[in-house]
Amino acid sequence: MRLRHTDKRLCFSGCPQQFFEPMIVVTGGAGFIGSAVVAHLNALGETDIVIVDNLAESTKWKNLVSLKYRDFIHKSQFLAALPTPAFGAVSAIIHMGACSATTEQQGDYLMANNYAYTRVIAEHALEKGIRFVYASSAATYGSIESGFNDDDATSMTLRPINRYGYSKQIFDEVAIQNGWQKHIAGIKFFNVYGPNEYHKGDMSSVVFKAFHQISEFGYLKLFKSNRKEFGDGEQKRDFVYIKDCVDVIMQLVNKRSANGIFNLGSGAARSWNDLAGAVFTALGKEKNIEYIDMPAALKGSYQYFTEANVAKLASAGITLKKTSLEEGVRDYVTNYLLPGELRLQDRQPA
Repeated sequence: MRLRHTDKRLCFSGCPQQFFEPMIVVTGGAGFIGSAVVAHLNALGETDIVIVDNLAESTKWKNLVSLKYRDFIHKSQFLAALPTPAFGAVSAIIHMGACSATTEQQGDYLMANNYAYTRVIAEHALEKGIRFVYASSAATYGSIESGFNDDDATSMTLRPINRYGYSKQIFDEVAIQNGWQKHIAGIKFFNVYGPNEYHKGDMSSVVFKAFHQISEFGYLKLFKSNRKEFGDGEQKRDFVYIKDCVDVIMQLVNKRSANGIFNLGSGAARSWNDLAGAVFTALGKEKNIEYIDMPAALKGSYQYFTEANVAKLASAGITLKKTSLEEGVRDYVTNYLLPGELRLQDRQPA
């Protein structure tokens, strides 16, 4: 799939549709998951890709350096360009672009970016028969600490506890109400970690934060538990490696019969102590953890347990690799973090 027009860039008006062979659009293509998807496509020999993103002052531009793609378009221009002939032959839209900050307080901004923007793209994809795979979030589950079922009935009754979760939940609900989930694939990502997240700041994974804290100070701080059924550091999350996520995304892109809204985690909850131990081991250091009081602002909304029910993925014919926490952390630390952030663009996930 290659561009045959003499102009090697997209032209957003006046370009005859026949000049363009089917291409893949990746929104958020400079971000954490999006850049990993593009790197995977490149590894398969696919370069007929348009990346949609907003670089602003972020350092995520580094994720683009080694990627091969047809063009880059700013997210503010994408919706207007989408109906034009330049996008007349799109085979798939992988929509990873959104505001992913769970602490974002601007509700209108979240609704515009995570709901309205997604809805316009989805409606276009449905109208044109374009494969549409989008990012939802496990944040839609709110304060739930058991079940985590991704069936439609449960999805319609969820009550997120922050603005970010709600902005993701409302699109999921609209998709179900309109019957779109029978033709598209949504992914409720749990705790994803791995290469290319260095630009995320406070939203980066605890693996990333632990690596830098341990490397600098020799110890790691974890929150104490405020519930007697959980020891300090024994609060549990479903940690899933980015490479496993990308593999599932690509299966969903290629398997058009696999439709619905799916959980994507490892399916096995692990404790913060387990994660800490994996990072210390990968660094060849003795475990040294300091337990600190949880901030008062978190005590009422802190989740002590998350675990994705991934049966629906399997029933749709999607295989989940389930890289162990120890294996994933070892790969991330030794092959990406230890060589240094400036080399991340040269070591894209395959």
